[in-house]
Amino acid sequence: MRKLICSVLFALIGFSTLAQDTNRTLLTIGNEAVSVDDFLSIYNKNRAVGEDLDPKTLDEYVDLFVNFKLKVKEAEALGMDTVPSFVKELAGYRKQLAKPYLVDNEAGEQLLTEAYDRLKHEIKASHILITLAADATAADTLKAYTKIVKLRNEIVKGADFSSYAKKHSQDPSAKENAGSLGYFSAMYMVYPFENAAYNTPVGEVSEIVRTRFGYHILEINDKRLSRGEVKTAHIMVKYPNPSGQNSVEDVALAQKKANEIYAKLTTENADFDEMAKQYSDDKNNSSTGGVLPWFGTNRMVESFEDAAFSLVNTGDLSTPTETPYGWHIIKLIDKKGLGSFEEEKAELKIKVEKDSRAHVRRTSLVNKLKKEYNYTENKSAVNEFKHPMSKLLAMSKTSFVESTKNMTKTIFTIADTDYTQVEFAAYLTKVIRKVKSKSSSSNLVDEAFTTWSEDAVIAFENKNLENKYNEFRLLMQEYRDGILLYELTDAKIWSKAIKDTTGLKEFYQANKQNYMWDTRVDAKVINCQNENIACKVYKKLRKGCTDLSKFQSQVNKKSSLNMNVKEGLYLKGENSYVDQVEWVVGVSELIHDNDNVKVVYVKEVLAPQVKALSEAKGLITSDYQDALEKAWLVELSTKYEVVLNTYVLDLVKNNKLAELDVVVEPTIPTYSGHFVRAFGQARRKLGSSKDVVFDWYGNLYTTELNKN
Repeated sequence: MRKLICSVLFALIGFSTLAQDTNRTLLTIGNEAVSVDDFLSIYNKNRAVGEDLDPKTLDEYVDLFVNFKLKVKEAEALGMDTVPSFVKELAGYRKQLAKPYLVDNEAGEQLLTEAYDRLKHEIKASHILITLAADATAADTLKAYTKIVKLRNEIVKGADFSSYAKKHSQDPSAKENAGSLGYFSAMYMVYPFENAAYNTPVGEVSEIVRTRFGYHILEINDKRLSRGEVKTAHIMVKYPNPSGQNSVEDVALAQKKANEIYAKLTTENADFDEMAKQYSDDKNNSSTGGVLPWFGTNRMVESFEDAAFSLVNTGDLSTPTETPYGWHIIKLIDKKGLGSFEEEKAELKIKVEKDSRAHVRRTSLVNKLKKEYNYTENKSAVNEFKHPMSKLLAMSKTSFVESTKNMTKTIFTIADTDYTQVEFAAYLTKVIRKVKSKSSSSNLVDEAFTTWSEDAVIAFENKNLENKYNEFRLLMQEYRDGILLYELTDAKIWSKAIKDTTGLKEFYQANKQNYMWDTRVDAKVINCQNENIACKVYKKLRKGCTDLSKFQSQVNKKSSLNMNVKEGLYLKGENSYVDQVEWVVGVSELIHDNDNVKVVYVKEVLAPQVKALSEAKGLITSDYQDALEKAWLVELSTKYEVVLNTYVLDLVKNNKLAELDVVVEPTIPTYSGHFVRAFGQARRKLGSSKDVVFDWYGNLYTTELNKN
């Protein structure tokens, strides 16, 4: 049975130690103690995120936390924390969470500053690529390098870069664009390529640079101040077919419609938002006036981008602009340049962590950790592998087992942990199996040792993260509990509610009066370009002609903008024009909407009625899940004992948590007289518990009632 025990007194045994070491326990759930410090870390983090949306008092959050932990405790009891899929998923999360701790943040700050400074300019460059795999043989590497050196030398002497790019570059797009990459800024290309672009003067050819794609040389064509970003809206007249598959007639028809819209915007001062809602084919944003997210250089189709950046003043419109997807009329909403370093820092940090420049941070961290953990290295023990490696490569063998079986020396030490030649031999065995050529055995051993030792240093740090960083320990606990909670809740609540069709139907039948439609109308909203057309529509509807499709085809022969019909079931607030008319069957009076005229035809008025299960299934399912969860929590609360230290909680509420750092010997109540009477008095006064004690003539007893 779940009990919330006010911990006025604790058990006598080890009381002095308890006052110093465990008095920071706020909760005990089952056999798990939760310290007030851990609880407050989680509480403050969640409050910072959710305070504005759904503020909670401390007591409310304690209840939520207890419910959360009860579910986690049940998941553990079911062994869900030992399931291989869970172990694998948690390991994956840990790998991601550990990344920020396994790089040098100081070096990261330098990279952020560098990236920010580069973002102030955009580089226009062309390149020539000679492809090379990351694990290429020495022979293939030399061949590719020799080729790129030859090309660079000839270009430096006067050969045309564009012609050479078309002829020699192994970038598939080079034959079409002569190696041109257009303008780009920092964080757009891989880091080594970006370095070459920003470190080479305009008009010159870069030094040879290697990336994961191969060897490159760059010609820097221009460098300009960053254009920043623009926020725009657009009205799109979409081509009926994919790019390159539209006929001349398709293109002309789309252009004609775009020109008509543009004319209404510029000569008749039509409202852009309204025109976008009525005529734009971009359904992702037409309902919001065609508004697009902010974008900068090299983020949109070039013709669209150039047209957008050419607009000067807020509200300016472009002429109809063609892209491979159709025609666009673009409206400038806002422009912005690069913000201050502090304003851009958070987003830059995310990009840097995902970028190849993160390797710089890793290498810097390794060097710092070697000092911190007193890393020592036995270089002679490494060199002993070079002769066996040479022999193995010559014989095309791939195992060090026989040739290194007598090697047992320590090869390096991290803190008090030794790494031996035996371990390095096993690592080299894996390396040599991937070697495609008889490259220098000396270089191969040195490169392998560098990689192996650096990985070992990082792995050592990784293993100690929970002990070294309290915030990491808490974060891992949060993820672990979160995964368990999700898996169990899915099985007990979410999936069950979806799959349990019988239970869902029974819940719906018992609660269906909670799912009602308000009064609705089945109506048509006819938008007409002028009053003349609207009058004709009005007359037809008055005569009982409710099928307007033929009339619409005739009217729209001259312009597809003349008449549009939208039909559906409407609640109050769903359509402003439907809201304006009286909800009775029939035709409304004309509604003037700037130059357009609307006519509303009410086909039927539907009285309030219970929604069918299919009409509100999402909401009903959600409510059924809530009901299942409430019943489940009642069950869990009887299964696991919860002990709340209200003394510590009160200290938190009154901002007096520092008092816990003061060791106070507990005052034990004393009772006298007959023991039965003394026990009864103590029990009535202090409550019955194995954790509550009293003094009776120098002897200590608990107030727990022995039922035996």
